[in-house]
Amino acid sequence: MSSAGAEAADLRDRGVARIAIAGALLGLLLALPAFAPASWLAGSLASATGQRLLLADARGSIWNGSAVPVLTGGVGSRDASALPGRLSWTVGLDGLAIAVRARQECCIEGELKLRIEPGFGRVLITLPPSQGTLARWPTAWLAGMGTPFNTLQLGGTMGLTSGGFSAESAAGRWRMTGNVALSIDDLSSRVSTISPLGSYRLAFTGGDITQVNLSTGDGALRLTGSGQFGANGLRFRGEARAQPGSESALDNLLNLLGRRQGTLAILAIG
Repeated sequence: MSSAGAEAADLRDRGVARIAIAGALLGLLLALPAFAPASWLAGSLASATGQRLLLADARGSIWNGSAVPVLTGGVGSRDASALPGRLSWTVGLDGLAIAVRARQECCIEGELKLRIEPGFGRVLITLPPSQGTLARWPTAWLAGMGTPFNTLQLGGTMGLTSGGFSAESAAGRWRMTGNVALSIDDLSSRVSTISPLGSYRLAFTGGDITQVNLSTGDGALRLTGSGQFGANGLRFRGEARAQPGSESALDNLLNLLGRRQGTLAILAIG
């Protein structure tokens, strides 16, 4: 073979080798997410929530894993409260969107579904409408968030319902549409002799600014209030009062709920 032919063959072999190496690297990069451990998802959630919602003892992968949901008071907090049993999830593709399906025997009715649509500079998260309660958690779980929940030691259950709800992030701002509600049933507290205290509903209605409304269904403790959730977070104003005849039994609880103004406790967030 001439020197020119040998040189051409050598260049060809080098090109083939480079293509093979590039292909192997590309395959490795594509395979990494498929084998990404569940702890990656746990770390991302902890960072996004300021360490307030944790996935402890995460096992499996980000596509098919399980963990124990834990509420805390945030970075540096000594308070923590875990749900009983493990939360399991699967993540797959739904067209150009990501479909998340979550299950937990203690707290989720069947399967909780979320649809996540990523885009250029935006992400859309959708919670489909429900025929009934999507999930139900023990109110005692809130003790992990610290004051005042660790003092109140609440009992009862919280139920999530959806009329169809979505949250879209674009240019660093969130916009919500639809509605979602949290019912609080048979609420009780260790600082009150009255049990249950009552049942309540916290409703979120989407728009350019999400509206928040708190109402009482029944019970000796009457809670009302309204607010808005926008770019600057949640701003809420409300009041707590005792039903006539229950004032003395609820006096200590009202002192813990907010600033007293006569027979009322003023509720304020933000």
